[in-house]
Amino acid sequence: MKFLKAALALAIFFAVSGAMAQEAAIRKNLAERIPQLPKIDEVSKSAMPGLYEVRVNGAEIYYTDAEANFLFQGILIDTKQRRNLTEERVEKLTAIGFDALPLKDAFTIVRGTGKRKLAVFEDPNCGYCKRFERDLQKVDNVTIHMFLYPILSADSNEKSKNIWCAKDRAKAWQDWMVRDKAAPTASCDVTAIDRNVEIGRKHKISGTPTLIFADGTRVPGAITAAQVEKYLTDAKN
Repeated sequence: MKFLKAALALAIFFAVSGAMAQEAAIRKNLAERIPQLPKIDEVSKSAMPGLYEVRVNGAEIYYTDAEANFLFQGILIDTKQRRNLTEERVEKLTAIGFDALPLKDAFTIVRGTGKRKLAVFEDPNCGYCKRFERDLQKVDNVTIHMFLYPILSADSNEKSKNIWCAKDRAKAWQDWMVRDKAAPTASCDVTAIDRNVEIGRKHKISGTPTLIFADGTRVPGAITAAQVEKYLTDAKN
């Protein structure tokens, strides 16, 4: 029994040492051959034998061979299980826990009891967001944490500032998105908007609207009120 335990421990030691040496070789070769490549955050084996995942910039994925002789950026698909492994990996890396959201940088819209929770990143110049907002009026008993996320144009930033600086932010937002009534020009501390853009980029929020539910589920795009209801229900279970 002692012999078996010693043999197992030795096998694990050599396996770990080999993996560390392999990672070191990949890091060294890529740094020497492609110096413009961003700093490598992590090197790990992918699901495909002989292929390694190279992660940079937090959630940017590349793939390489064991000697780093080749490097490519693309999508790795498991054809048997019909899964987009690259997409799943990026989603995991960029996931935002609802409790980790900086809610102080959002304003709230409360409907009914407000017992259900939803966070939304939106650009005031996003046509899909306007359509989404108008349909969202049908959803009751929810607290919506609205993060102004001006990424479409300079005018998006200006509109966001006016809404954020309004006396009643929720009303100013609804007036613009639902009734096409622009908020008057206003000024105040708008660093919250800058932080929203920063956290959105960090977590790869590339489009609006992007919804985040209480269970951490992230949904991009203008889904319907019925779909919102389903996600809210699922998030409670």
